[in-house]
Amino acid sequence: MGMQSDIKLIDENGLRIDGRKPDELRPIKIEVGVLNRADGSAYIEWGGNKILAAVYGPREAFPKHTQNPSRAIVNARYNMAAFSVDERKRPGPDRRAIEISKVISEALEASIFVEQFPRTSIDVYIEVLQADAGTRIAGLTAASVALADAGIPMKDLVVGCAAGKIDGKIVLDLNKEEDNYGEADLPLAIIPRTQEIVLMQMDGNMTREEVRQAIEMAKKAALFISNLQKEALRAKYEKGEIQKAEENLNAEVNKGE
Repeated sequence: MGMQSDIKLIDENGLRIDGRKPDELRPIKIEVGVLNRADGSAYIEWGGNKILAAVYGPREAFPKHTQNPSRAIVNARYNMAAFSVDERKRPGPDRRAIEISKVISEALEASIFVEQFPRTSIDVYIEVLQADAGTRIAGLTAASVALADAGIPMKDLVVGCAAGKIDGKIVLDLNKEEDNYGEADLPLAIIPRTQEIVLMQMDGNMTREEVRQAIEMAKKAALFISNLQKEALRAKYEKGEIQKAEENLNAEVNKGE
């Protein structure tokens, strides 16, 4: 953020470097139930980001001294694969990954009915396979879908989007070049039903009015993305119902033969 460059991020027609308008999202695709051995899983493609999320639990927290007798503990682990960026990243968690893991854990915990599962842990793994800016929000959005796929009761899905400032203008959903050479980035996540903000960070400088504008833009986009989450979950359910009906029909046909 804020790196010096001669790159023009917004052209004379008001279009961004990838052809989008200031308030336009990158393409988003969500798939549910992509891992058979996880309790819940999801895969998201958001612009150039490709991220996998898996959920295990609730299960007994171990070691036992980490257990909370009144509620579940939510452990999110965010990791960028070594091959996810242009310059190979050193494997293993770094300071940035630890910080993002913490804020994602807290954001998901705000939506989960953790008091229903005392002495347990809910473990969420977020693996960034390909990075193109906005990975924390994309990973959080996928993780929330994976939690729903695991059947964990929540107030609502957690969903987010980022807004920022490039060439003096507030824009939505920054890509890699905008994130590197723009003036500010503000990732935000909400619980759509209440519009409670559960994650908000900022890198760079904006005025108070610009921050307000960025928050409103990100919240509006998050509500739209929430519908994509629900459509992905519904698609998996409908696919499962069709598959079950086909199996029953085949069983009846085989019985008749």
